[in-house]
Amino acid sequence: MDSLTQIVLGAAVGEAVLGRKVGNKAMLYGAIAGTIPDLDVLVSNFTNTVTALAIHRGFTHSIVFSFLFAPIFGWIVSRYEKYKDFKGWSWLFFWAFVTHPILDSYTTWGTQLFWPIDLRLAFKTIFVIDPLYTLPFIVFLILAMRQKRTEKKRAFYNKMGLIVSSSYLVITCFLKWAAYSQFESALANQNIEYRQIDTRPAALNTILWNANVEVEDAYLLADYSFFDTQPITFETYPKNHKLLGDLINNKKVQRMIINSENWFTITKKKNQLYFNDLRFGLLSTVPQSQDFVFQYLIEVDESGTVTFTETKKNTRDAKKLMSDLWERIKGY
Repeated sequence: MDSLTQIVLGAAVGEAVLGRKVGNKAMLYGAIAGTIPDLDVLVSNFTNTVTALAIHRGFTHSIVFSFLFAPIFGWIVSRYEKYKDFKGWSWLFFWAFVTHPILDSYTTWGTQLFWPIDLRLAFKTIFVIDPLYTLPFIVFLILAMRQKRTEKKRAFYNKMGLIVSSSYLVITCFLKWAAYSQFESALANQNIEYRQIDTRPAALNTILWNANVEVEDAYLLADYSFFDTQPITFETYPKNHKLLGDLINNKKVQRMIINSENWFTITKKKNQLYFNDLRFGLLSTVPQSQDFVFQYLIEVDESGTVTFTETKKNTRDAKKLMSDLWERIKGY
C-alpha cells in the first residue's frame, strides 16, 4: 500500500500496543515502524532493475524480518525514552512490522511474507491506493489522538479504525469473488477455452475490476464494473514470447518472467523489444493500447549483457486515465 496508509496503520497498531502507557509517542513510533519495511526500495539505487524488482517486498516484508529487527529497534528506543520497557517497545515494532506486509499481501504486487521461501503472497483484492480503506482509518486515528491517553474513548476510536479498515479488506475478498464469477460466466457464454484467470481491482476503487485470461498463444484482457448492464468483452493481446529468441535462456530474462508470474507479452517497436508486465494493466482505455503500466525496454550490449529499463510514464496520460476510469466505473 501507499506510504500514507502504512503510516496510519502503523500508528494505529502502535496505539493499540502502548497507547495507554506512552500516549501519542506510541502512534509516532508505530508510524515510523510502519514505513521501515518499504526502505527496500533504496536497493534500486545500488543494483539493476531486475534484481531490485525481485528484492522489493522480500526480506523486509517477511515474518523473519519482524522477529529479528523488532527487538533491535525496541532496545534502541528503550535506551533513550522515559518508558524503559524493552518488551513493550519490541512488541510495538513487531506488530507494526508484521501488519505492514500482511496489508501489502492484499495488493497485486503481494509480499514474500514467508521469506526465504520464494512464494509471493498476493490476494489482489485492493489497489495500492484506496481511499475507502485509508480515509475512515485517518478519521478514527485523529479522533483517538485528540483524547487523553487514559480516556476510554481513545482506545475505542483506535479500535474502531482497525475494525472498519479490516472489515473493508474482508469485503474486498467477496467483491473479488463476485467479479471473478462474472468473468468466468462471460468466458463460458462466449465458449472461450482458457488456462487461467487473474483478476484485480482497477485504480482507487473496488467497483471496477480487471481480468487477464490466458489462452494458448495470447492473453485476453477485460474489465467489469458492478454497474455494467452490457456483456463483458475481451481484447486479445498476442504473447509474442518467440520474439525473445535465444534471450529466453538469459538469467535476467528468466528472473523477469518469474517476477511477472508468467503474465507478460513481448512487443517490438522500431526494432526494439519491450517486456510488458500484464499484472498491472494499461495506462489507457483505448482498445488495443500497448501503453502498459509496467513496460521495460530490453537492451543487449556488445558483450551480451542484458539490461531492462522501465519506460517513462506520461503524467498527462495518467490524468486522462483517471477521468476515463471514473466514467468506466459508472458502467456500460
